[in-house]
Amino acid sequence: MTQDPAEAAALDRQFAELLPCRTNDPELWFAEHTSEVERAKALCRTCPLQAGCLAGALDRNEPWGVWGGEVFVDGVVVARKRGRGRPRKSEQAA
Repeated sequence: MTQDPAEAAALDRQFAELLPCRTNDPELWFAEHTSEVERAKALCRTCPLQAGCLAGALDRNEPWGVWGGEVFVDGVVVARKRGRGRPRKSEQAA
């Protein structure tokens, strides 16, 4: 069965509306500020493709960004992305 190109485009648009990375600013997934990175991670939790996105990022050895709800820094998944500069005293280990 062949699909009409207009129908295919409409389905693509509808599906894209379910993906947070397609409906929000793409820069959010590569943000420098910790609060923005945490927002991207939270948005990923609502995505139907979260597991596949994370698996793909691991396979591709993504160097940075938020992929599948996880933060990559220098190709490694980290719990939290630290902002630039010296950490606050409250963030330092005792």
